[in-house]
Amino acid sequence: VQLQASGGGLVLAGGSLRLSCAASGSGFELNSMGWYRQVPGKQRELVATINTRGSPTYGAPVKGRFTISKGKGNAVNTVYLQMNNLKSEDTAVYYCNADGWDRYLDYENFWGRGTLVTVSS
Repeated sequence: VQLQASGGGLVLAGGSLRLSCAASGSGFELNSMGWYRQVPGKQRELVATINTRGSPTYGAPVKGRFTISKGKGNAVNTVYLQMNNLKSEDTAVYYCNADGWDRYLDYENFWGRGTLVTVSS
């Protein structure tokens, strides 16, 4: 599975950004996709994930400000993260994540390249 992320950048505090992540590949059944973030010296933390049934999970720092959604039709393996009311503490490298099962029913976890989000106060 390959994960292609886009949408990071620089934004002023209070502003918005939208991240996208598209999963491609075959022989794999997705369980969930989502985003994690990391700043230097700290552990990677959950931002938001969404499973194939469309049920989201959010990390506490972003609840009420970020919304994760799934694409439809041809974009069904794409997830979007709408980030509103951004704060300086949201500055981090954001990593797309996907998990599920391969054709041998082995659980797999994949990470995309990080995309930097910088919130300037």
